Amino acid sequence: MRIVLIILFLLIAASVAFGFYIKPVDYRTGEFCIGIGISALFFLWMPLFIYHRWRKRNFKDYMLTKENIDKMRQEGDDKKL
Repeated sequence: MRIVLIILFLLIAASVAFGFYIKPVDYRTGEFCIGIGISALFFLWMPLFIYHRWRKRNFKDYMLTKENIDKMRQEGDDKKL
């Protein structure tokens, strides 16, 4: 998954760079390449990246439950001493 993310990011960066490069010559094509690159970054790469980073984590560790609040209070009291 990491390799896919790296390759996809490089392709997106290349698309945006090509769009800025070609923009003075052909404005419509340049804007299209930049738009496709930015859209792919936010709608394709970012969800894949978030999934890759969070797939092995337990969401209950990040939720405010009674047990987690008590644990945070206990850790705060330990630091005061």
